[in-house]
Amino acid sequence: MTEPRSTSVVVTGAARGIGRGIAERMVARGHRVVVTDVDGAGAQRTATEIGAVAGLAHDVRDPAAHVAAAEVAASHGELVAWFNNAGVGDDGTLAEMSEEVVRRLVEVNLLGALWGMRTAVAAFGARGGDIVNTASLAGLGPVPGYTVYAASKAGLVSATMSVDAETPDGIRVHAVCPDGVQTAMLDAQTPGGLGNLLVHSGGPILSVDQVADAAVGLVGSSRVVRSVPGWRGGVVRIAALAPSVARRGTGLFAAQGRRALDKRAGR
Repeated sequence: MTEPRSTSVVVTGAARGIGRGIAERMVARGHRVVVTDVDGAGAQRTATEIGAVAGLAHDVRDPAAHVAAAEVAASHGELVAWFNNAGVGDDGTLAEMSEEVVRRLVEVNLLGALWGMRTAVAAFGARGGDIVNTASLAGLGPVPGYTVYAASKAGLVSATMSVDAETPDGIRVHAVCPDGVQTAMLDAQTPGGLGNLLVHSGGPILSVDQVADAAVGLVGSSRVVRSVPGWRGGVVRIAALAPSVARRGTGLFAAQGRRALDKRAGR
């Protein structure tokens, strides 16, 4: 009797946070997981701690680095899933951002995922596979204070839908779009910045586990875009239909976010 062939998975930006949560779940499902991160030492440490087969230094802005990750994964089993999770989350208005920050947001969040999708599509075997992109609720509508970040994630949502439509039936492409998540990225936001206030205006901040569960839950499904929580995605999409109306509510939402942050800080 022929033994079933091992399967492999690549998770980018997985040294910590959402990526680590995804990698842990895919290991638990029996896949041989390759953990990658721009922090190579962190990727190796996480791989050891969760039982992944490899931890690689991986700058997602480099197309060749994606190919190298795919080759490592293929050496451990047939590639069946690829998670484009690596991302950066600098907040601020377009006018106040440096050219360097603008470029990094677009190159990591959008170009990095495009290179990953292209590599995964080429590397999947006959059975196909799943690509899951970590996008954001910010990519579904206007989010002042996160202009460039939101634009990079909106581009990722759009690319997800297009790539899903242009690939063979055996390849499924998904985007998970979470609201604010309790990660180091959120902790690094400007405390009184407009973007940070709006993130905290929408109810409880999500946990890494909630988002990792949603991302892994897309594997094998026909769903292309999933918001977390779903109701919040609906609100943002409605705001996108009437941005001039949404603009008038920005101050109210910011004030609500400030109250939530004050309450959280015990003020």
